[in-house]
Amino acid sequence: MSILKGLIFIAGAALLFSPASLFAKHSGFPGPKPTSDGDYYDGGNPPVAKVELGRKLFFDKILSGNLNISCATCHHSLAGTGDGLSLPVGEGGLGLGVTRDTGSGADAVIERVPRNAPPVFNLGAMEFTRMFHDGRVEVDASRPGGFRSPAGSALPDGLDNVLAAQAMFPVTSGAEMAGQSGENPQADLAFVNDLPGLWDFIALKLQVIPEYVDLFMAAYPVEIEEAGDITYVHAANAIAAFEAVNWRFDNSPFDRYLRGNHQALSAEAVIGMNVFYGKGGCASCHSGTFQTDHDFHAIAMPQIGPGKGDNLPGYTDGHDDFGRERVTGDQADRFRFRTPSLRNIVLSAPFGHSGAFNSLKAAVEHHLSSINSLHSYDQQQAVLPSRADLDADDFIVMNDEDRRNAIAAANELQPTSLREKDIDALIAFLYALTDPAALDMRSDVPSSLPSGLPLAE
Repeated sequence: MSILKGLIFIAGAALLFSPASLFAKHSGFPGPKPTSDGDYYDGGNPPVAKVELGRKLFFDKILSGNLNISCATCHHSLAGTGDGLSLPVGEGGLGLGVTRDTGSGADAVIERVPRNAPPVFNLGAMEFTRMFHDGRVEVDASRPGGFRSPAGSALPDGLDNVLAAQAMFPVTSGAEMAGQSGENPQADLAFVNDLPGLWDFIALKLQVIPEYVDLFMAAYPVEIEEAGDITYVHAANAIAAFEAVNWRFDNSPFDRYLRGNHQALSAEAVIGMNVFYGKGGCASCHSGTFQTDHDFHAIAMPQIGPGKGDNLPGYTDGHDDFGRERVTGDQADRFRFRTPSLRNIVLSAPFGHSGAFNSLKAAVEHHLSSINSLHSYDQQQAVLPSRADLDADDFIVMNDEDRRNAIAAANELQPTSLREKDIDALIAFLYALTDPAALDMRSDVPSSLPSGLPLAE
């Protein structure tokens, strides 16, 4: 072979095996569209004063009944907008992130949060129209306030978007932020389901803090002229504006690839992308720009923790979680949960509605053989604080063959066979869905709060 022919051969081989050409071989999928400011509320740029107000509120325990927990406790910048636990330790817990525990003895929390704290990445994108694992808050123009929600007709008007509507509810939950009946007025209002009264009570707490009054007036110069004009709807809208701006992450290697930089992905990540959109079948649910179809699916995900109070026939302990059925009332929706976005997925462990999988590879392998994975679930994957009176209860469902069989019977996933190198490549692609800017979110945390309450226990 001549030198010239050799150079031509090398150049051709380089082209053949470049990331761009590898993706081109998968001709059935052109790729989702890249994001732009137009995909987000307020064109991606809500008022700065509104965002700053939302930042303060998100980290301030003034929103809680016992003044001991904030939104950030379970959705912290230093824990990938989650808490690193399978199931959050909400109101009454001690510590932050994986160090947070349920206490013990007289100081033990009375009630635990039964579902994993989902990440808050990119929820300012307008395509996200459903919130929570079961979608119980969702856009619905026919409903009061423009949203379907647990509040029904009590949901007030004036909410900017579904992300703001979602922010109305953690403060109403005894396990999350309100506290237990008899502990404080906010908890008492939650106990009798007086949600308007509860939201008004929180607004009153904010109205007597001068710095908050100034912040609200700056954020809403037309609507708020004095302290008495402040409502919790204003607070929820500001929290949503903060989340939408600060946790928008759409400059991952995959994003840059979609925008035309075909060198942004490694060759292994491109192979993994072809597996994802090809024989892996991942895109059948994890479709679109943010790798979610925004729908609900039953995938035999292990059920751990205290459950949502549901019971299969013959059981009365409440440890089951019927998922989307709780919203629709349709038994066909039993064990279905919302498809999560995969953006920044490597920062979002543990995975699943109950946080059953701490390993990304274990979560991927579960999707490939969901029934076998369910029945052979490794309980060491769970990241839960140890407490003698709860440890055995955490796995009541998983230790019961009949209950596992019920979850398995609803499963929608077909077994998929992938080689080990395909799985490794698939995980490399999932890593490429992480925006490097999300690796350091320390600047989200304010240095002080208007309430004067501490940022952390």
